[in-house]
Amino acid sequence: MPAVTRTLTVDGLGSVPVSFTEHGSGRPVLLLHGGAGPFSVAGFAELLSSSERARVIVPVHPGFDGTAQPAQLTTVQSLAAVYARLLRDLDLSDVRLIGNSIGGWIAAELALAESGAPDPRLNSAVLVDAVGLQLDAAPIVDYFSLTRDQIFDLAYFNPDAFRIDPATLPAERIALMAANNAALLGYGGTTMADPSLLGRLPSISIPTLVVWGAADRIVPPAHGRAYADAISGAQFRLITSAGHLPQLEAPAELLTAVREFAGGHRTGHDICPGERPGG
Repeated sequence: MPAVTRTLTVDGLGSVPVSFTEHGSGRPVLLLHGGAGPFSVAGFAELLSSSERARVIVPVHPGFDGTAQPAQLTTVQSLAAVYARLLRDLDLSDVRLIGNSIGGWIAAELALAESGAPDPRLNSAVLVDAVGLQLDAAPIVDYFSLTRDQIFDLAYFNPDAFRIDPATLPAERIALMAANNAALLGYGGTTMADPSLLGRLPSISIPTLVVWGAADRIVPPAHGRAYADAISGAQFRLITSAGHLPQLEAPAELLTAVREFAGGHRTGHDICPGERPGG
């Protein structure tokens, strides 16, 4: 589906253009991509929309994939404010939120903001291999110092199934990848962490699931357990056959985790597995 761009007026940030795609119809899901860009969640968006009767909205974080990044938009918290505004401009409620990597960090900040909002729009949050925490005993790898091959080796359970030879890519794609890395660095810094985040997580009051790939050597599973331990009532789920991007390596397992979690806090909009086409 082609992307559309909507210009939002965000308190404290002014006008912010946001591009996003929509997949399917039904219960709203906001799906936030990581540093690899929106292509890394596109397949999972289609899977969610077709199997869950969901309207899956996938924004492009401003500055990624050639989109404009306003000068005032420089932090993960500012991105969360943008997406809080997007939910309201689209008049969405009872939204399931899912974010991977830096998208998971944005999701945590958005869950914090919505937990204290007078008109909260989120039903739940799923954090998938999220960056954002500073854990001295298990630091996030120095991503920006890695070669491309090292990134694949550390990010995947089966690196060779996803390894890309840059020589086979068009120049335009190489340029976009470089721009995405620059945007990621701008938002997350070299540590991709906020020392204050862990202490603020107990303020999240919406149901939260933390999913982690056991083979993630970019952000060790200890970060997932720390997220889950800090958020009241949060569940933790480890996927053994995945690394940093479970939606690419183990999409069926991730979908099952999301579905079972949703089933644990049903609302009037949730659908039982038996109510889905094909039972």
